[in-house]
Amino acid sequence: MNTTPEHDARIAKMTFASVYPHYITKVEGKGRTKEELHQVIKWLTGFDDKKLQELINDKVTFKTFFTNAKLNTNAPLIKGVICGYRIEEIENPLTQQVRYLDKLVDELAKGRKMEKILRAT
Repeated sequence: MNTTPEHDARIAKMTFASVYPHYITKVEGKGRTKEELHQVIKWLTGFDDKKLQELINDKVTFKTFFTNAKLNTNAPLIKGVICGYRIEEIENPLTQQVRYLDKLVDELAKGRKMEKILRAT
């Protein structure tokens, strides 16, 4: 099942700042930390804490967020189903990148070991 153009457009316009508090709530509610969340985001995007805070303050869209990211070369190793979509089958690159992040946050919240989340080979 692939995403629709409307779905892709909605994700592109969504701001990272609007979703970020939900990521924090999700991981902290499961006993993980904001620092671990930041470690996962940094691994995927290359953003350090300072840059991440700038992007949140600027209320950038996911489109801008991932345009500025230096995606980890191991990101394609992130596979599985998130929000009803099989990540590796999503054709829209931006939607796939957002779902990569969602999957990593999910894995963190589920208590997966950090080296597994960060696809250490």
